[in-house]
Amino acid sequence: MEIERKFTIKKLPKNLESYPFHIIEQAYLNTSPVIRVRREDDRYYMTYKGSGMLAREEYNLPLDAASYEHLRDKADGNIIAKQRYLIPYLSHTIELDIFAEPFLGVIIAEVEFDSQEQAHTFIAPDWFDQDVTFDPAYHNSNMSRRKF
Repeated sequence: MEIERKFTIKKLPKNLESYPFHIIEQAYLNTSPVIRVRREDDRYYMTYKGSGMLAREEYNLPLDAASYEHLRDKADGNIIAKQRYLIPYLSHTIELDIFAEPFLGVIIAEVEFDSQEQAHTFIAPDWFDQDVTFDPAYHNSNMSRRKF
């Protein structure tokens, strides 16, 4: 079960370059239910995500590079590329996604939780802006279907 909140941000955190990060590329084979393939640095996997906004089922299956490339080429819509910074905050890790073309300028912060209660009582840092957890426009699967 994935329990996660998403936020826009007011400004980038100080010393962003000092935090570890991943280079991510993902493609969507289906958006209802969500089936995506992802390359994260040198790891590859396919993910199934159930319906929901704050909490939903999520399953990952490992892939090799050739399988990833083969499936990525079958995806519909935009390929999503982003740099994901891992920023410690209290007992959590903020995953700050800075998107590349065609979503250049989009920056989303995600925080995962162990329970819905924990998610509901989370106090965001002051550099966060709007809570967009329940706005489907900020789901990567929906972003993949945007026309440019």
